[in-house]
Amino acid sequence: MTTMISSIPESVYEDEHEDFRASFRSFLESRVVPDYLEWEKQGILPRTLFEEAGSHGFLGMEIGEEFGGGGVEDFRFNAVIAEEIAATGAVSFGINLHNDICIPYFQRYASDDQKRRWLPGLASGELIAAIAMTEPGTGSDLAGIATTAVADGDHFVLNGAKTFISNGVNADVVIVAARTESGSRHGGLSLLVVERDTPGFSRGRNLDKIGMHGQDTAELFFDNARVPATNLLGELGGGFKALVSNLAQERLTIAIASAASARRAVELAAEYVRERQAFGKAIGSFQNTRFTLAGALTEVEMLDTFVRSCLRAHVAGALTADRAAMAKLAATEIQGRVTDQCLQMFGGYGFMTEYPIARAFVDARVQRIYGGTSEIMREIIGKGMGL
Repeated sequence: MTTMISSIPESVYEDEHEDFRASFRSFLESRVVPDYLEWEKQGILPRTLFEEAGSHGFLGMEIGEEFGGGGVEDFRFNAVIAEEIAATGAVSFGINLHNDICIPYFQRYASDDQKRRWLPGLASGELIAAIAMTEPGTGSDLAGIATTAVADGDHFVLNGAKTFISNGVNADVVIVAARTESGSRHGGLSLLVVERDTPGFSRGRNLDKIGMHGQDTAELFFDNARVPATNLLGELGGGFKALVSNLAQERLTIAIASAASARRAVELAAEYVRERQAFGKAIGSFQNTRFTLAGALTEVEMLDTFVRSCLRAHVAGALTADRAAMAKLAATEIQGRVTDQCLQMFGGYGFMTEYPIARAFVDARVQRIYGGTSEIMREIIGKGMGL
């Protein structure tokens, strides 16, 4: 790992979070980093990583202790995980999705019986979670979801297709957004938990992406899939409200990861230009190099301050949708710009995938797309301005 370029200490984290950080960093360095490039070639990370993470207390920190979780509702622990994954470059390790995006739906909307069924496995890593919103024709338009779930006795019959589903190959439980009533774009959606062995449920390709190669990303198909009515998560017709309620946290997670990834890109470039010689001296001594990296670090420092202010607000229950959108927009755009500038410092070597900066560059691109595109973020911010 590269040496971190220090930033001004922030009071957002306390000693317990830093102890947790040290423990998780040790886990990454011993169990993830050594084999990560091989897993990227395979296009998927082993399921056992989730079980190992669960055994160390890195999954389901907010899940109650009676279900095997940490029993602590403090998103700063999730933020530490996102930062450390970015700092190692192991960005395809999908526990952020499992912890930050999927588990909250089970926490908030599962019945007592459903919690007993699913929470212990989610906390231990025996169950890997995914969420299926995006469809081939809808993109960010949740109200345009066309997958249908029709009640049939004590089951729902599910028909449709989902795409770009992270953890889609490994997932044991998939939260599927489906239309349970027609005629209402927002009120007709419900959430169903589809389990791995559900009849009529199949997985398509592990999609071939330009980056994030270790993250399994799948197409999911439902052909008269029979889902027990007891797998309805939350209220019938309450899916849209539930999905929207967690988007701020999802976008904050992306912002935290993007900010940490941008910092890592600057660290990689700064280390490289100190050593790389051209025209008889280190290229870090050239004014253009210094100015470019000075500007990049300044952007990263400003970004960190804003993202951490959003983290504080979220912990206090005060993060608004438009503020979260600002964080995601700023962080992902800066990550893309800074990583591109840093790659340029490497010359031709920056184009070689054996160099971490090259992988950081391609991995960064999707950040401006998933969780709501930059264009959608601007729409949300604009509406928040009354425009």
